[in-house]
Amino acid sequence: MSITAADVKALRDRTGAAMMDAKSALVEADGDVDRAVELLRVKGQASAAKREGRGTNEGVIASYIHANDKVGAMVEVQCETDFVARNEEFKVFAYQVALHAAATAPQFVSTEEIPEEEREAEKRVFEEKAKEEGKPDNVVEKIVQGQLDKWAGEVALLDQTHVNTEKHDSKTIEELRQELAAKTGENIRVARLAYFRVGE
Repeated sequence: MSITAADVKALRDRTGAAMMDAKSALVEADGDVDRAVELLRVKGQASAAKREGRGTNEGVIASYIHANDKVGAMVEVQCETDFVARNEEFKVFAYQVALHAAATAPQFVSTEEIPEEEREAEKRVFEEKAKEEGKPDNVVEKIVQGQLDKWAGEVALLDQTHVNTEKHDSKTIEELRQELAAKTGENIRVARLAYFRVGE
C-alpha cells in the first residue's frame, strides 16, 4: 500500500509526531491510521521512559481562579528547556492542569506522595465499613484494596480524569502529560500544586 503525504500529515496532525516517525508508523501499520497511532503511542511511551531520568529545570507556574473569585489553584509544570517552556501547547497544558486542580481540589500530585499513615488510616476506615456490612473475611481484603485504589486516584492529580472530558477524550492528567512529553521529546513533570478556597 502506498502512503501519501496527506496520510502522513493527517497522522502528524492527530499525534504531533515527527514526519519520519509518522511515515514509518504508517508503513509498519500497512496504512491503518488507528494502528499507526497505537504504534506511535507505544514508541512515545518507550522514549518517555528514557526521558524520565533527565532533569527538569525549566517550566511555568500556571494559575486558574474561578469566576466567583472564591476558588483557585496554582501548579508548577516543569520541562527540560526554555524553548518548550515558551511553547504555547506547553503553557495551555499547564493552564488546563491548574483549571482541573481548581475544580477537583486534589491533595497530592501523584499517589506516590500520599503519606503511608494516611493510607493506613483510610484502609482502616474501609475495613471497618466492610466488616459492618457483614462481608466475609476472604472478600474484605479485595474490597478494601479496590476502595483504597479508588480513593488514592481521587486525591492524586495525575490519576484523575480531566474535568473537560469532551476536549480531552476522558484522559487522565498523566495521559495528557505523557502525550505532551512524546510531542515535545522532553521530560514533562507536574512538580507542585496548591489549591485555594476562601475561608479554608
